[in-house]
Amino acid sequence: MNLVAVHRVSLECVSRFSLIHRESGEGFSGRRIVNSRGRNRPIRRLHAVTAGLITSADSFEVGRLIGSYGFMNVTSYTGLQSGSDFEYTSDDIGRLKSQDIGEGGVKIRLYEGRISQGPFRGTPIVFKVYPGQRAGGVEADMMAANELNAHSFLQSKSLPANLLILVGGFETQLGEQWLAFRDGGKDSAADYAQTASEKTSRARSQGVWNPYEKEQMVKRRRNFVIKILEGAMKGLAFMHDNDRLHQSLGPSSIVLNTPAEQEAIYLIPRLRDLAFSVDIRPSCLEEGATSGSLSEQLWRRATAAGAFTVFEKRAFGIADDIYEAGLLFAYLAFVPFCEVGVMDSLSLQRLLENTFRLDIEAVREYCLADERLEEAVKFLDLGDRAGWELLQAMLNADYRKRPMAEGVLSHRFLNGVV
Repeated sequence: MNLVAVHRVSLECVSRFSLIHRESGEGFSGRRIVNSRGRNRPIRRLHAVTAGLITSADSFEVGRLIGSYGFMNVTSYTGLQSGSDFEYTSDDIGRLKSQDIGEGGVKIRLYEGRISQGPFRGTPIVFKVYPGQRAGGVEADMMAANELNAHSFLQSKSLPANLLILVGGFETQLGEQWLAFRDGGKDSAADYAQTASEKTSRARSQGVWNPYEKEQMVKRRRNFVIKILEGAMKGLAFMHDNDRLHQSLGPSSIVLNTPAEQEAIYLIPRLRDLAFSVDIRPSCLEEGATSGSLSEQLWRRATAAGAFTVFEKRAFGIADDIYEAGLLFAYLAFVPFCEVGVMDSLSLQRLLENTFRLDIEAVREYCLADERLEEAVKFLDLGDRAGWELLQAMLNADYRKRPMAEGVLSHRFLNGVV
């Protein structure tokens, strides 16, 4: 499994603080970290930010490598142009996002594991491993520190069902930072969508598709997609209620405890990847506090959109997360219902932003002319086009007109249409 996550560069307002101290232990219980010459290296561990985090490497065992994924850095915002005669204003840069994307230097590895000591012994976990500064640069350390801080802060409020739970972490002598999360599932929403798309391709390639079986499959798929979106929005609502932005929301940043559509009743989607989370408490949004950090691009766009005061910046940040959630919604509405190769996240984003400049009605008319998109159109047409209505609201060009996460959750498309 090789996951790819698209993220904007952002970080909370606080400066990175010291998280580690030396420890003279010898690696893991069950598996040791060794250097290139095969000798055991001492490890360092993270100071506990909140009581309850496990910070000793001896308390963990490491299993097999699950996979890896990279982060894509957005280096600029170039205005949304579909032709040389297209003009845009400075406001468009703040409201619409055409992204120049380059591959970042931080490569994340994922491992299976379990807690080997204490009252939670045997609990399955997933390790998220950030490379040391030599491999990933200072950015890797900042991302790991921010993710640790964000989870610790949010978990000090409660343990939300739709947020992956951090149980601990430590740093090796080589500088790799290992964050341990309770195992919420191995599949992401992106994995599910790809698998669903492959099933659609296989069924259509066989030439015969029993109408009843197709109808049941479509119903199950619609219900499953709604539950993914609902779970993601519940997690996002919890974050916003506690003054945190996600800023990395996408299909790869949602973990599913089951990818089986028949098990939708048991599905619990959980948000992960809080490395770019932003603190939007007033003290972090005061003049000067939003400069000099990796969230600078966010606040630069906020200023371009006319958000200058603390409350305006906060509103812009929340609306920016909603916009990303809108792109996630579009992805889930199209990719699982289309054959492989018909639509992917980048082509869909270009279609929405560049070609039709977020005119969702025009997008619908375009999709109606392509029979390969028929099931996606039917899905969004449910409830007298309730899906298109919600998509237009979440992707509104004016950030002030986008709904809050609670508004999305209360929308009729998520409440009884399917």
